[in-house]
Amino acid sequence: MKPDSRNHTYFTCRGDTLEPVSAAIVAEYPLQLIVNGREIATLIGSPHDLRFLAAGFLRLQGFVSKLDDFEMFSVCEEFGTANVRIRGELPERLKPVLTSGCGTGITFTLPAVNRGDSAPPLPIPPRSPRQIFSLMNQLAQRADHYRFHGGIHSAAIGRNGTLLLFAEDLGRHNTFDRIAGEALFKGIDMAGAELVTSGRVSTEMVAKASLMGIGVIASRTSPTDMAIRLCDQAGICLIGYVRGGSFTVYCHPEAIEEYSEQPKIDGITGIILAGGASRRMGKNKALLEVDGDTIITRIYRTLASLFHEVIIVTNSPHDFDFLPCRKVPDIYPGYGSIAGLHSALAHSGTPHSFVTACDMPFLDRDIIRFLCETQRGGGYDAVIPFSEGGQEPLHALYSLPCKDVFENAIKQGERKIIDILARMNVRQVSYEEIKSIGGKGSSFMNVNTPEEYEEIS
Repeated sequence: MKPDSRNHTYFTCRGDTLEPVSAAIVAEYPLQLIVNGREIATLIGSPHDLRFLAAGFLRLQGFVSKLDDFEMFSVCEEFGTANVRIRGELPERLKPVLTSGCGTGITFTLPAVNRGDSAPPLPIPPRSPRQIFSLMNQLAQRADHYRFHGGIHSAAIGRNGTLLLFAEDLGRHNTFDRIAGEALFKGIDMAGAELVTSGRVSTEMVAKASLMGIGVIASRTSPTDMAIRLCDQAGICLIGYVRGGSFTVYCHPEAIEEYSEQPKIDGITGIILAGGASRRMGKNKALLEVDGDTIITRIYRTLASLFHEVIIVTNSPHDFDFLPCRKVPDIYPGYGSIAGLHSALAHSGTPHSFVTACDMPFLDRDIIRFLCETQRGGGYDAVIPFSEGGQEPLHALYSLPCKDVFENAIKQGERKIIDILARMNVRQVSYEEIKSIGGKGSSFMNVNTPEEYEEIS
């Protein structure tokens, strides 16, 4: 398993917005050490000069003292193994010592994420950047031993920016164990909590946090590449370099809410449908630029300023890695917009969702707010506005029960949204109503052809 040296897209938070950045990350490499046919340990270290790492470990453990003690020495970077044969026999039983340094360094089993009785972290409401900064500040204030003589690590867990448990130790990994033990004694549920630490986040620390059910890990310094991959698998938001009013989000940026200080609409998720083939445009129209930003970026920023969560429905999620929100696929691919609507509602965690197409660069916040207010207390299945050109089902509000309606329609081979809406309890919002609130007709403008794009660019 060779380390990944490529740059990846992460997100820097300053204030309450996230901006994409490209960076390389320090590599962490597990080397399985096999001696005389026995797997004796997994060494966790940097990926360079692995033969020196393995040979030095065996020398300092007292298994070899000179080069002639090696009868065979082979390191395979592809599979992450060092296969060694030495003179003499290994002890019948090996007794591991977990050091107090930066990580255990050696482990006889590398923990897997979400193992044991702990369930994977459940989807939970996004945190504001302010909550992350608050917890890190509280951690610094509680780090008494570090202030007195330095050389010690600290960690804490909290919820909504309020610190619950705190621990200090010589070993950064030991602080996680201490917190898990104290939570056990005090009956504190850590599922979905935030964990802040003073040390670098490594794979073992991620595995422990996952078993604790932690939702967010934040550190003053950077994580390793393997820690990022494990957090991605475990559904944990991983944050580093929390200092000076900024931090970097390395995975699951959707756990951090942008524009969190602005008043938002509760109970509604913003959804962008980006699963179309863009055949008439000849290229991905969501990625076309208008006034220096891609169309989908403009849409995302509008929805992120209105709703607590934004989701993109797409079967090509890597096309939109530069946006810090959840990307979900069609559950029924190949069925067009109705499949996108179904997936949007299936993945939304709120009773209602505002859904828009990915090619509408001029969304009007006032219109969207009006549609959301119209839904409240009305009990409608959907709130569909009219433009000068007619109904706008991809600039509309849908309730959760519509998911089953769309799924049944897909199974029966129906594809026309307008026909399906005719059988539902729909509140139609006339274009006259839209104009009466000062809504702009350009909110409904979509870009399907090169000619239409030429007109607005």
